[in-house]
Amino acid sequence: QVQLVEFGGGAAQPGGSLTLSCVASGFGDRWNWLAWFRRVEGKQREGVATMSWPGGAAEYADDDVKGRFTISRDSARNTVALEMRDLNEDDSGHYYCAATFDIHDIDNLFREDEYKFWGQGTQVTVSS
Repeated sequence: QVQLVEFGGGAAQPGGSLTLSCVASGFGDRWNWLAWFRRVEGKQREGVATMSWPGGAAEYADDDVKGRFTISRDSARNTVALEMRDLNEDDSGHYYCAATFDIHDIDNLFREDEYKFWGQGTQVTVSS
């Protein structure tokens, strides 16, 4: 059974850091893309970062997160992490892990319908 479980959400102060983890099970080595999305208040869910495998190329949704967030994989634990630094209140939201075997629209890596499997998400709250 394919399952994605997120960990690591919580509270942080502006300028602080959090690291989210997503444990993927039931895929074996078949999944090729694993991404982080988020839903912030007042907005639709949006992509944050994605990583392909093998090769491990990371892509970020915009320059703002690219400079502050890092997506990485721990192959031994079948886990993908999202390290978030210099957090601000606009980063508050529910963060989701998503995975898929193939992405068909390679020019649009954050289309939600490309990702077949989703976790339940973890809440991140940034406030002073």
